[in-house]
Amino acid sequence: MINLASDNVVGASREILDAIAAANMAPEASYGADRFSREAEARLSQIFERDVKMFLVATGTAANSLALAAFTPPWGAVFCHEESHIADDECGAPEMFTAGAKLVGIRGFAGKFSADDLEHTIKRFPRGVVKAVQPSLVSLSQVTECGTLYSLDEIKAVAAVARRYDIGVHMDGARFANALISIGCTPAELTWKAGVDVLSFGATKNGCLACEAVIFFDPAKAAHFEFRRKRSGHTLSKGRLFGAQMLAYLEKDLWLANARHANAMAKHLSEGFANIAGVRMPWKSEANEVFAIMPKRMADALSKAKIFAAPWYTHSISMPSGEQVKDNESFLRFVTSFATKADEIETVLKTARAA
Repeated sequence: MINLASDNVVGASREILDAIAAANMAPEASYGADRFSREAEARLSQIFERDVKMFLVATGTAANSLALAAFTPPWGAVFCHEESHIADDECGAPEMFTAGAKLVGIRGFAGKFSADDLEHTIKRFPRGVVKAVQPSLVSLSQVTECGTLYSLDEIKAVAAVARRYDIGVHMDGARFANALISIGCTPAELTWKAGVDVLSFGATKNGCLACEAVIFFDPAKAAHFEFRRKRSGHTLSKGRLFGAQMLAYLEKDLWLANARHANAMAKHLSEGFANIAGVRMPWKSEANEVFAIMPKRMADALSKAKIFAAPWYTHSISMPSGEQVKDNESFLRFVTSFATKADEIETVLKTARAA
C-alpha cells in the first residue's frame, strides 16, 4: 500500500520518538515549566532572530483557534481565504474559541488572496459602526489549501494593508517548514520581518507525534495566552513530552531535513504527472502537495493498486478561469512526507502511465 492521502498518515520521526522516550525517564517540572520547553523556546528565539513567546499545544486546530482568539474579540472579524483551513476544516473551532467572532472569506486563485482583495473586503466593515463586526485580524495559510505559497512580497503587501487598518496578521503554518524550504528565505524573513504577528508553527505533519507551537513575535501580545490555553484544555500536565518533541524537531535541523525530503518527493511526482497524457494540474505544486485532474480510469487503476490519494473538492474560487473537473475525471490530492520513498513515487507514476 502507498498512502499519499495526507502527511498525517505517516507516524513520527525516529528522533522524535527517541526524545519522548528519553524525556519519559526522569521527573521534570509540570505544566510547561520543564527544561525541554524552555530550551525549545530559546531555540526558536535563535531561529527567528528575536525573543519570542512559544506555547505548545497538541493540535493545529487548537494552535490556529487560540492564536485567532488572542487578537479577536467576539465582535471581531478575521479575514481569510474562503477555502482556508480555518474556514473549511476546523468544525467551527475558531468561532468557538473567539466566543463568536466572524470569519470573513475572501476569494482568490489557488488558495490565495491579494492585498487589494483584502482592502476591498475590509472596507465593507467600517470601524466604529455598531452594526458591523470590527476588523481584527487577517489570516494567511502558508502553505495554502491548494499547496501554493505566498511570496515574501505578497505577505508584505497584505501586512501593509493590515497595518493601515490597525489589525494583526496571523500565519497558519501547518506546513511552515515546507514553505520555508521552497521559498529559500530565513524564518524571520517569512514571518515578523514581513509583518506577521503570530504564527501557528506546525510540527505534527512534518515528523512530530502531536505537537504544534503558537509563536508570538511580540511577547507583550501573549500576555493572557496562558489563560486561554489552560481554559481550552490544552495545557498538558506532562508538558515535557511536548517540549521534548519540539526540541528534537529543531535540533540538528530535523524540521528542515524532513521538509526538504517531502518537497523533493512532491517535485518528482509533479514533474512525472506533467509528462503523462490526460493528467493536468490546475496550479503549480510549490511545496509537498500535488493536485491532479485525471481520467477516472486512471484514478481507479491507482486505487486498485492500493495507491491512495485524497479525493479533492473545490469550488470555482481557486480554479483557473475555465477549468473544471468533467464527469469522467477525478480530482485528487497527493501529499508527500518525510517518510515518502522515491520508489513509491515511481510506482505511482508507472501505474498512472499504464492506465
